[in-house]
Amino acid sequence: MNYYEVLVGDSQFHGDGALTYSWEGLLAIGTVVRIALRSRSALGIVFHEVPKPSFATKPIAAVADSPPLASETMQLLNWLRGYYPAPLGVIVRQFLPPSTVFVGAAKIKRPTIKAPEVECSPKLLPNLNNEQTDACQQIEKPGSYLLHGITGSGKTRIYQELALRTLQAGRSVIVLTPEIGLTEHLVQAFTGMPQQTFVLHSRLTASARRDIWYKLLASIEPVIVIGPRSALFTPLRNVGLIVMDESHDQAYKSDSAPHYRTDRVAAKLAQLHNALFVSGSATPNIEDLYVAEAKGRPIVSLTSLATQSEYSAPTTNIVDLRDKSVYGRSRILSQPLISSMSAALDRSEQILLFLNRRGTASAVLCSTCGWRATCLHCDLPLTYHGDSHNLRCHVCGRNKPLPPSCPDCGQTDIVLRTIGTKAVFDEVHRLFPAAQLKRFDTDTAKSDQIQNQLETLQSGEVDIIIGTQMITKGLDLPRLAVVGVLNADSSLLVPDFAATERTYQLISQVVGRVGRGHRAGHVVLQTYNPDYPVLQDALTQNWSTFYTRELAERHMYHFPPFCYLLRLSCARATQTSAEKTATILEAQLHASYPNLRIEGPSPAFHPREGGKYKWQLIVKSPSRATLLRIIADLPSGWNYDIDPIDLL
Repeated sequence: MNYYEVLVGDSQFHGDGALTYSWEGLLAIGTVVRIALRSRSALGIVFHEVPKPSFATKPIAAVADSPPLASETMQLLNWLRGYYPAPLGVIVRQFLPPSTVFVGAAKIKRPTIKAPEVECSPKLLPNLNNEQTDACQQIEKPGSYLLHGITGSGKTRIYQELALRTLQAGRSVIVLTPEIGLTEHLVQAFTGMPQQTFVLHSRLTASARRDIWYKLLASIEPVIVIGPRSALFTPLRNVGLIVMDESHDQAYKSDSAPHYRTDRVAAKLAQLHNALFVSGSATPNIEDLYVAEAKGRPIVSLTSLATQSEYSAPTTNIVDLRDKSVYGRSRILSQPLISSMSAALDRSEQILLFLNRRGTASAVLCSTCGWRATCLHCDLPLTYHGDSHNLRCHVCGRNKPLPPSCPDCGQTDIVLRTIGTKAVFDEVHRLFPAAQLKRFDTDTAKSDQIQNQLETLQSGEVDIIIGTQMITKGLDLPRLAVVGVLNADSSLLVPDFAATERTYQLISQVVGRVGRGHRAGHVVLQTYNPDYPVLQDALTQNWSTFYTRELAERHMYHFPPFCYLLRLSCARATQTSAEKTATILEAQLHASYPNLRIEGPSPAFHPREGGKYKWQLIVKSPSRATLLRIIADLPSGWNYDIDPIDLL
């Protein structure tokens, strides 16, 4: 009889170490097994062979009829345990198939269900231009590369070239996308590659995902895997290239345990495989660019459009919503925007209207002069709470009454304004009843989701596209001529340190849907703050000015990349209990770490969840190791998120 430590892959297992089981035969490290966990069964991974223990052990119930996980996969699992602490069962679950078929008592047999694969048919790729050729020559040696290319510069073509080079060397490729809705765009780009391409995401059935997982584990030929962040945990061997498209996107941060950041996991996986890691974006995260510069990692720039055209950059029109005369036929769409839309429809051109609904806080601003309510300590927007008629900072907890008049101009036009995409859709339909409309947001029916409508959008059958941030990236629409940004201020009013950065990224991305060489483009941006620097920078694609200014502000207020962040939160039955619990922990942390910077305690941005009151602390430290020690010593009942990308 042989004895093995098994890492349990079950979200309900909260132990912090492997469990010991027995098996008559010899098992390799990384073998997937089925084990008994109390009264039910779970999947696990063989971690170590150990001597016979002094206690009774349960036998392993079944062993997978497949090769063991690659050593690089096991090393990544072990690294993840230390870098992003979480219950062990939750971490191990990332590296296992979604489900498994058990036959008999001895073997886990690989299923025979047909896995979704992309058919391989030869496809002629366009020639690389000089700038793209230069970029490919710079991305040669294993390591991490930041590909900073303006919208329309042909970053996808570079991904294709790097993938071909990698496949020809007999190595596999992982291509990451932030949203499932963008998967189809990448599938089209990689159709025709010489090796099989697999698409893997959560909208596939469990049986289909399981089948793909086993095929990849058993594959000895190089393959391409396209999918969201979870594709990093597929059981590939000999990975030669990892591409992280639209690398700035917030969806690359896991919102459930383990709260990992995709770029850091991808960089580690590439290091383990001695592979290339390329993160590409027109608007890279400030933190990523700063770290790349500080560590001397290559930053590859693309500054020209891939498609040369007679058309110049799109014209822009900033509409000042403080001027009531801009409203005519609508209180949502300004008259300049309506006029641009009418002209485009007369020319049979396409229109895109963007509304950033992620700005969920009511806009607290003066509609006369554009004043915004901000925290003097954190320089973040204050959130209005109707129950107490107060403005509160959800980072440091400071609060003050809602002023009866504007502190800057003295007028009483303080507004709390939000609108949704449905209201915009109804208004546009009223104004243009003959136009074909499509709305895209999280409420869109499955059949109408953007990944299922790409052909319809690209063909021009839809006259007016209305949506949230999912329509701002990845779309190349030949008929698109007018882009309207309905409320450019909404994301600036989110009480978060990255709000200005997100605003720049969103506006730059949506503006980048026009001016791609197909036809003349026009952008109408509606705002209460037309002189706000970030709006000007985004419209003119002035990255360097924005980057320099934002870095200075981050340094002044102690935010990343100048410190590491840890968000701690607790939920209690009453507000008093939650506040008391948070106050006690704050005092304990100050006693143990007197030089630590702690913001709060304060109610969370969403102060009630599941009927309980939620309070939080924000810990800032120049040492990530210090934050890991705090996590290890946390009292029960506390949740944590290390390296958060926002504080909401």
